[in-house]
Amino acid sequence: MNSFRLFSLSIILMLLSNIVGANDIQEDLNEIKQIERTLKHYIEGTAFNNKEKIEQAFYRDATLLLEKQNQDVWPVPASEYISWFNKKGKFNGRIGEILSIDLASGAATAKVEIITPKTSKRYIDLFLLKKLDSDWKIISKMAVSEKTISHGKRILFIVSNAHFHGDSRLPAGVSFSEVVKAFETFKQAGYTVDFLSPEGGAIPLSYINTSDPIHKKYLYDSDFMYAIGHTKSPNEVNAADYRAVHYVGGSNAMYQVAENKAIQKIAMDVYEKHNGIVSSVCHGTAGIVNLMTENGEYLVKGRRISGYPESFENQSKAYFKEFPFLIQKTIEERGGSFFHSSRNVAHVEVDGRIVTGQNHLSSTLVAQKMVEILAMQ
Repeated sequence: MNSFRLFSLSIILMLLSNIVGANDIQEDLNEIKQIERTLKHYIEGTAFNNKEKIEQAFYRDATLLLEKQNQDVWPVPASEYISWFNKKGKFNGRIGEILSIDLASGAATAKVEIITPKTSKRYIDLFLLKKLDSDWKIISKMAVSEKTISHGKRILFIVSNAHFHGDSRLPAGVSFSEVVKAFETFKQAGYTVDFLSPEGGAIPLSYINTSDPIHKKYLYDSDFMYAIGHTKSPNEVNAADYRAVHYVGGSNAMYQVAENKAIQKIAMDVYEKHNGIVSSVCHGTAGIVNLMTENGEYLVKGRRISGYPESFENQSKAYFKEFPFLIQKTIEERGGSFFHSSRNVAHVEVDGRIVTGQNHLSSTLVAQKMVEILAMQ
């Protein structure tokens, strides 16, 4: 076989391998979506005393391994467990969240958090699931509990899926530093944080520093990494569930987010219909430039806004030429007043329920201001 034919065969095998790999990933994502549906039947059914939904989640002979006083392991048949939820339609205060799913062929494990704010308790449910007759069922569940400060109120982080600057192959990503510093602040205040991206699913990350204790803590936290690897898409988000939206920066924040109409609507519904906060940090401020109020005016008009100014960019570099617009220039063209401090100095602007920060050093401060405002409502 001559060298040209060998080269051609190699290319064909590589392309086939990529196609097979992409198909496998899509199949796994489809299976995870089906598992999520089963777990949501469990979460919603147990929260609203809906026996039919709980029955849809469990295999008929499933066993639960619970705990009670003086009994560390308390076996309970699924049928008996389901019978406890007999006040149909009444919300009992349980707030559930899928923390992780691990898939292996026709079996899976999953972790779900259940918060009951009235009792300050957090339950961790560990599930074993199996695919039976094309449907995922819970085979077994073990639950443990602990005290918590979580109250179930939610903050929505908005991030971009863009892997590159514009049409170039220059890599771009979400600032891991800005994500984890704000996330840590909200978790310490008892909030639940969800992630929203234009396409849903995994996001590219940048600015990871494992010598920073907060970076290291979350980089090796499997529940956190599952959350940012499975971000929600706009059609999975209900604005009424959130107290605030927070646009996270990073070099890819200049792309995809600002022009996304569905995300614009979610943000403005949180702000106008549910008295929530709109916030951003660093390049995340790019995401708010197109937000418009019900009166047809730009949200930033007449407001004090901060973000990463174009004067701090290296404007001779190729990445800068890919920017679809400039943050400070656009804010000012739309009637906003743009403020910032020197480079590498934290700077936060608070104007009513709009909270914005200059750079990654401002992330914690922005989150703290948001927590203060929400505490006063």
